Amino acid sequence: MKVSLFVTCLVDQFFPSVGTSAIRVLEKFGVHVDFDPRQTCCGQPASNSGYSDEARQVGAHYLEVFQDSEYVVVPSGSCCTMVRRYLPELFTEESPEARKARELAARTFELSEFLISVLKVSDTGARFPEIVTYHDSCHLLRELGIYEPPRRLIRSVRDIDFREMANSTRCCGFGGTFSVKFEDVSVALAEDKVRAIQDCGARFVVATDVSCLMHLDGLMRRNHIPVKTIHLAELLAKF
Repeated sequence: MKVSLFVTCLVDQFFPSVGTSAIRVLEKFGVHVDFDPRQTCCGQPASNSGYSDEARQVGAHYLEVFQDSEYVVVPSGSCCTMVRRYLPELFTEESPEARKARELAARTFELSEFLISVLKVSDTGARFPEIVTYHDSCHLLRELGIYEPPRRLIRSVRDIDFREMANSTRCCGFGGTFSVKFEDVSVALAEDKVRAIQDCGARFVVATDVSCLMHLDGLMRRNHIPVKTIHLAELLAKF
C-alpha cells in the first residue's frame, strides 16, 4: 500500500516532528510513504477568509501534486476537511478540476481515521506512562464526524492514564484568523478549555490538529501552567 503524506503548513513550518511521527507509525504497518516536496497549502486559510480565487489557485496545485496518489493521509482534521468537503466546491461542478477533487477527496483520510478504518490498526505498540486527556478539534468532529478513532488509539497506548475532560468537544478558541479578529472571545474559550484540562488532572493534552495545540500551549505557557501538548501522531510513535 502506498500513501502520500500531506503535512500541512503548520506541521511543515513549526511542528515537523508530527510529520516524521506519522511516517514512523504508518511505516511500522508496512505502508510505503512518499512525500512530494512540491506540496504547499490545501487552500484552507484563503478559503476561510473569503479569498476564493486565491484558494482555487492553491487548490489546483494541490490537485496536481496528489492526483495520482493511492491514498493521502493528513495529520490534521481541519486540512483533511478542506480537501474532503470544500476543495471540490472551489471549482465549477462539471469541470475536470471538480471531478479530480471529488475523486481525491474519496482517497484522503485523517491519520486516526486511516489507521482505524483502512489499516484496521487500533494499537501501534506505543507506551506513554502519563495522565492525558483529549481535545476534539472542531473540523474533525463536526465536519468529518470522527469521535471514537482517536480515543480508541489513545486507550491502546501502554501505561497511559486517559481521562476525558469536561466539554471535550467545545472549541479551543483558535479558529485560524478568528483568534486574531476576535481575540477576547478566543482567549475566553481557551481559558475554559485549559480549566477543563486541569480539572481532570491531565499532564498532557492530545489533539489531532497542531493549530489547537499551538493555541492552548501559548496560553498555558504564558500562565505557567504545567501541562504539555502532544499531537496524536507523536503519541502513537512512542514505541
